[in-house]
Amino acid sequence: MLSQTCQGCGGSNIVEDDLYCQPQRVCVDCGSVVSEGVLASEPVVGPAVAKKPCLNLIKGEMFSLTMCRILMVHREIEQLSQTYYNKAYQHESFLKVSLQKKEVLAGCCVLVSCRLLNWPITMATILCLINADPTLVGEVYQEMISALKIEAPIVLITDVIETHIQDSLHLPEEFAENSKDLTRCAVALVELAADSWIVTGRKPVPIIMAAVYLAWQSLRPTKQRLKTSLEKFCQIAKVNKYRPAVKRIAEIKEALCKLGKEIPWVREAVTPDNVVQHVEDILQHRYALLRRAMRTHQDLVEQTPNSSSVKHGPHERNDVELNWGKRVLFAPPCVIRAKRRRVEQPELQDVTGDEEISDSEIDSYIRTPQEARDFALTQKMFEKS
Repeated sequence: MLSQTCQGCGGSNIVEDDLYCQPQRVCVDCGSVVSEGVLASEPVVGPAVAKKPCLNLIKGEMFSLTMCRILMVHREIEQLSQTYYNKAYQHESFLKVSLQKKEVLAGCCVLVSCRLLNWPITMATILCLINADPTLVGEVYQEMISALKIEAPIVLITDVIETHIQDSLHLPEEFAENSKDLTRCAVALVELAADSWIVTGRKPVPIIMAAVYLAWQSLRPTKQRLKTSLEKFCQIAKVNKYRPAVKRIAEIKEALCKLGKEIPWVREAVTPDNVVQHVEDILQHRYALLRRAMRTHQDLVEQTPNSSSVKHGPHERNDVELNWGKRVLFAPPCVIRAKRRRVEQPELQDVTGDEEISDSEIDSYIRTPQEARDFALTQKMFEKS
């Protein structure tokens, strides 16, 4: 029997179906008829029949279109992503793969189409849409651009932020802001977050959202803007709120406060409540303020006695990490918020008096010469009585 492959889905699981008057070979994966038998010995030449697209191919194209509609991209990106998906689906590298990998392939086609047509998005955005393992998405993406010979451009954080602002920031006139100024300020805040270890190990979209929100407030720090919460800001801009963005806002504000306290002409105490009003000055003199803040922090550390240089107990390693995080101006979040490891305590057992005594315990029982004399005198007194 000759081996065949389904032209629709690329599957090779073909079975004989003898239910009807003539035998036919059917693809188990998508149900397409691969070949049919004939009653005559010679094949009957008839009109050409258009091949029906595979059901999985249609689903993948619809999934790609849905993602494009969610991202609100241009029509050209929709068409290019579907073209790439059709080519990749029929490529030998993706013929015999799982349905999950085909869904990831649709997301990768959208990603590369956006980047090629100057609509930069991050890999994290695609991960949120397809809810897949990042490692798998990265592997499929590299395999796809290699199979289709696509030269994907390198995306800069500036491009991503600018696209994020243009795509999602639909504000009314009273809340509107110049996109170039907003991008410039947001990029500077992301760079500050990177220098402060805030970006390390974090997803980029919540950080970008936090930077755009703080930049929008700082460009015109009016009472109306300062009172606008992130949730309200997202509702006005008609974008989905990412919960981690709230924590990123607090962390960026904390980093801004450390630099804002070094501004010579600011007399009031710089706190998270009023630091937004000083963002422009902080970003303009960021490097000079950073040097001043590091010197101030180092002087404070040298003046503080290091009473915890020697540690005892099961938490010694975590204490060392915490002390290291306090000695520097900025430290990774995993060091600042290091979780103490729970050490299982041995179960208490009943004391019978027959337990062995270790050498260290015996040493603790040895008395000084004065204690030995007092003990001997007391023992004699008991004997006389």
